[in-house]
Amino acid sequence: MHERISIDPTVLCGKPVIRGTRLAVEFIVDLLGNGWTEEQILGEYPGIIQDDIRACLRFASATLREENVYPTTMGVA
Repeated sequence: MHERISIDPTVLCGKPVIRGTRLAVEFIVDLLGNGWTEEQILGEYPGIIQDDIRACLRFASATLREENVYPTTMGVA
């Protein structure tokens, strides 16, 4: 996964991106979440390949798996 995803503080303020591009992982995941197909993404961004899209999803999944979420009662009436 990390051979396709890079994190560099000088690129997009250190957001994870597809290596060699300025396409953020969150941007690709957002496109998929908004109904774009892999084919549409590849057609619109010809500098990436299907493995890049899958690496974005694996990266997002691993990041969420490592995240701790704690319920709070703040804002509850």
